[in-house]
Amino acid sequence: MPKLTKYRVLVAGILSSPAAAALLVCLGLYTELGNGRSFRLSALTLSAVMVLATSIPFLVTFVLAIRDGRRHFLPATLGLVVALLSLAIPLKLAPGALNLWKQPRNMAMRDVPAPQFAALDLDGKTQSLSDQKGKVVLVNIWATWCTSCRAEMPKLDRLYQEHKGQGLIVFGLSDEDAATQRKCLDRIPVGYPLLTYKGEIPAFYREVGAYPVTFLIDRRGNLQPAFGGDPPIDKLEAAVAALLKAGAG
Repeated sequence: MPKLTKYRVLVAGILSSPAAAALLVCLGLYTELGNGRSFRLSALTLSAVMVLATSIPFLVTFVLAIRDGRRHFLPATLGLVVALLSLAIPLKLAPGALNLWKQPRNMAMRDVPAPQFAALDLDGKTQSLSDQKGKVVLVNIWATWCTSCRAEMPKLDRLYQEHKGQGLIVFGLSDEDAATQRKCLDRIPVGYPLLTYKGEIPAFYREVGAYPVTFLIDRRGNLQPAFGGDPPIDKLEAAVAALLKAGAG
């Protein structure tokens, strides 16, 4: 027993990474199996819980190392160093949790100048927000792996086709490369430009914790609430129509 106590920090350190990974898997399964149940956590809360939960194995090792450090310095130090590897998981999750906190604030902005961007489309042509002066611009942040994004694309394309003559431009912006987006485009053809993150893309358009995200920019270049994503598409259509009408003439 004394010998086991001597190496308990080292053992805890070795087990910390597998334990953090197991906690992440369990929380992921909870997210999948919890859909439709009465008790559900919001995306932001769940993300924060994941960060905290996957940090627990390191914290346990850290506490043990403080207790045993003087008596068993070498194994305690080794255990703590090994346990540091487990922090890769919460550190990887932390930016997503931060983006989930920022995202609602960004989407609610009104009458604030939209951050300018310039990005390469799938043909390698630069598409700039500054070139769309006097138009209503809809920026849809999406990903090919996102089911909701793919389901939304035909609706956005219909909206674009119906109103482009009135001054509507739609941009689909994704952090995936052109080849990946083209594969999706083969299955879900749309007429509006799809953009990559190659170019000058401010952090505002990168702070995405849950896809899809839609930003509306009026003819003056100011952000307006969009109601894109989970809410019904008719709310987005109404918002676009209002902006087109308000700036007409």
